[in-house]
Amino acid sequence: MTKVIKYQLLINTISELGYRCRLLVFIFGSLGHVHRLVVRGLCLLGMPKKKAKRLSKYCSVGGALLTSTSGPGFHLMLPFITTYKAVQTTLQTDEVKNVPCGTSGGVMIYFDRIEVVNYLIPSAVYDIVRNFTADYDKALIFNKVHHELNQFCSVHSLQEVYIGLFDQIDENLKLTLQEDLTSMAPGLIIQAVRVTKPNIPESIRRNYELMESEKTKLLISQQTQKVVEKEAETERIKAVIEAEKVAQVAEIKYGQKVMEKETEKKISEIEDDAFLARQKAKADAEFYTAQRAAEANKLKLTPEYLQLMKYQAIAANSKIYFGNDIPQMFVDSGPLYPAVVFVDQERIINSALPELERLVR
Repeated sequence: MTKVIKYQLLINTISELGYRCRLLVFIFGSLGHVHRLVVRGLCLLGMPKKKAKRLSKYCSVGGALLTSTSGPGFHLMLPFITTYKAVQTTLQTDEVKNVPCGTSGGVMIYFDRIEVVNYLIPSAVYDIVRNFTADYDKALIFNKVHHELNQFCSVHSLQEVYIGLFDQIDENLKLTLQEDLTSMAPGLIIQAVRVTKPNIPESIRRNYELMESEKTKLLISQQTQKVVEKEAETERIKAVIEAEKVAQVAEIKYGQKVMEKETEKKISEIEDDAFLARQKAKADAEFYTAQRAAEANKLKLTPEYLQLMKYQAIAANSKIYFGNDIPQMFVDSGPLYPAVVFVDQERIINSALPELERLVR
């Protein structure tokens, strides 16, 4: 009776499909063998194959699929009746190897290895195993990788797949896989996808290598040109800076000279003004002196003063000769005596008086 209760889930599923269960037949063998025998037997009884597959998933060596899962630790089970499958719920990497792919141009290429990093949420283990068995990754990851990669290659050329869009393949594959898994198997998360460089025909590969070599040479020449241009630009900037420095220094020196000349000009103007002032003051002083002297002489020009000057001039002579007939000048140039000058003093004074009067005026 206990075994009948254990397989009650199987009986309920049979009833949901519209059939009645009168007898339970236990088949011992491997899981795959049991599954095939059950499907074949149900089809012989007239059950559609789709319903037969749905019903056969509840059959195993030990009975139907249990509704609960067990975590790590010690557990008890009945030998030859209950079996288990270990399902990893931590991060794991599935490797899909040697994936053929045809491009839009008809070239067949092969991806050596595609790594899909994924993990399964523990709460979704039962539903995913019930719908896709314990080897769920074969249906949900391996087959989907083949399908999606061929879809991508079929609409792109070899140039795009091998070079142009190669850096986008892993991201596109990850997004596409995750979108399908979200609707088909919620709880299976794709963390990352790594795609290796595909293998292409040898002749095409050599052409690509030659093209890359030429491209490398072109890049080297471009970089060399940029370096030369940069060096020339640097030299030009240095020359401009040097010229600007020289111009600024010359401008500063010119400004200094201008300032010096302006200072000298101002100093000269000040000196000229001072000299002019001195000369004017001197001239004014001389004019004032002469004017005052003239005024003084005018006041002195009296008969008495003239008589005084006459006597002083006569007294200044060392020798005076008196007589009725004295020549104007007599010179004795003998070798033993100095020259003696005889002058008519009175005549000289009388002749000089008009000139003195004119000067005094």
